[in-house]
Amino acid sequence: MRIYAVADIHGKESRMARVEAAIDRFQPDVAVVAGDITNYAGPRPVISRLAGMGIPVLCIGGNSDLGRVEQLLETAPGTTSLHMASVKFNGINFVGISGTIPLPFRSRICLRENRALKTLAPLMTERSILVAHPPPLGTRDRVGGRFHAGSRGLRNLVSHSQPRMVICGHIHEDAGTTTLGRTIVVNCAMNRKMSGALVDWDLENLPGIEMVTP
Repeated sequence: MRIYAVADIHGKESRMARVEAAIDRFQPDVAVVAGDITNYAGPRPVISRLAGMGIPVLCIGGNSDLGRVEQLLETAPGTTSLHMASVKFNGINFVGISGTIPLPFRSRICLRENRALKTLAPLMTERSILVAHPPPLGTRDRVGGRFHAGSRGLRNLVSHSQPRMVICGHIHEDAGTTTLGRTIVVNCAMNRKMSGALVDWDLENLPGIEMVTP
């Protein structure tokens, strides 16, 4: 199964055009949007465009997505909110959590991060794909090439649960892939050089992952 993963659209017309071009080019079975879909105001147009992509779109919110975004994702045909939920698609278990609080030198998903992640943990298995906005601390989360700004709580959850993959974004300049134990971490944030990631999913072998360029 082919997954197109992307984050940090920020409601920009130019970025939406790149998302649409990638879906048209690669013909994925499903799209995953890992937060910062909008830029605080006017979320309806961008969510309507995502809903009209012609494929299922699974989403979580980021730090620039206000609460109304979750409601729109749930009501728009074609989009599904993964926040604190487990959604199966073609036999793959997608689990997600919305939110990010950017703090100096680190990120938190929410104020009561540890409690939220503890609630999320039972939804995951070692074959799950976890979708969150910030990366786990120390994985594709370097800001300005100098310091790590991911979530420590998310890192602890991933280290303990070892899902098959984490799809994240937030740190635009560190898009790419790495591993955390047995877990593959894909930062699919959009930036000038990257337009997300293409994942050819295979439960028996390592999935093929290609960073998408504009």
